Amino acid sequence: MKNTLLAIIFLCVQFAFSQPDSLFIKTPKPKDELKELRPEWKQINKATFDLSEVAFVNWNAGGSNSISGLVGIRSEANYKDKYFFWNNNISARYGINKQESREVRKTDDLFEMNSNIGYKPDESSNWFYSARLNFKTQLTNGYKYPNTDDPISRFMAPGYLFFGGGMEYGKDIEELSFYFSPLTLKATFVFDEDLANAGSFGVTPAVLDVDGNVIIEGERTRQEVGILLTNSYKMQVVENVAMVHQVNLYTDYINNFGNVDLDWRVDFDFKVNSFMRATLGSHLKYDDDIKTSVPSDIEGEFDEAGAKIQWKQFLGIGFAIDF
Repeated sequence: MKNTLLAIIFLCVQFAFSQPDSLFIKTPKPKDELKELRPEWKQINKATFDLSEVAFVNWNAGGSNSISGLVGIRSEANYKDKYFFWNNNISARYGINKQESREVRKTDDLFEMNSNIGYKPDESSNWFYSARLNFKTQLTNGYKYPNTDDPISRFMAPGYLFFGGGMEYGKDIEELSFYFSPLTLKATFVFDEDLANAGSFGVTPAVLDVDGNVIIEGERTRQEVGILLTNSYKMQVVENVAMVHQVNLYTDYINNFGNVDLDWRVDFDFKVNSFMRATLGSHLKYDDDIKTSVPSDIEGEFDEAGAKIQWKQFLGIGFAIDF
């Protein structure tokens, strides 16, 4: 796993610094955009809704009626001048799925905030001294379906905070960015007693006596300090089809240095008209602190099976509203 992730790091570095112009479908910039950049704040607000549905009536091949919905909202406030940029955004997504004769199940759940500030001392340079903050958690309980009695995650269980500083390269910072931070704090929060006592998401578990009673409660937080490497890239593939690629790689200095946590998203946005759109996305994750489990030889119990690659894919059709 380490060799695979190190190969991904190398590819991201190559990708960031050697973007051929042929990858971009460029349109000539208006003359006023070529003038000296004026300081300005830019506000962007967007709400999205995606829906997928299937229904059967006397269908001899069989099948289950189902409907899925995903609601999202995102707000950005970005500043830019000749030497500074400061990008801020907050977003939330929530998705559910309902199939006949089965309970409503959650398909997506995210609350995230980002702030990224950069300064370059030379107007002609593409390098920035940069600092980043990222916070994310979820809104509602998560379950290992069909068991809906014992949550495996909750609001702020887990919650993640990244904060650090470093250098960022970006010829056009809104489209291409490569960021390296040699000193980044990662904090994991598990503000749920049962999950903290179980040692979920990498926190120190509770100390139990021989009868299973808690002697010392599990830790609610876990702190790490390590290296963060990110690469993001936006491009117009063809007319009305945009792609956004973003990968984050993190390794802790003290706890198993070289074991890299991976968070990699690739999203395609297909624009039908001013409101209608289709989306296709892939999200790949690996976090060594998130362990999986397998059924034990003892009925009703589970054994730890280590961390595994997580993958989620999404395809939806819906609409987006700017406000």
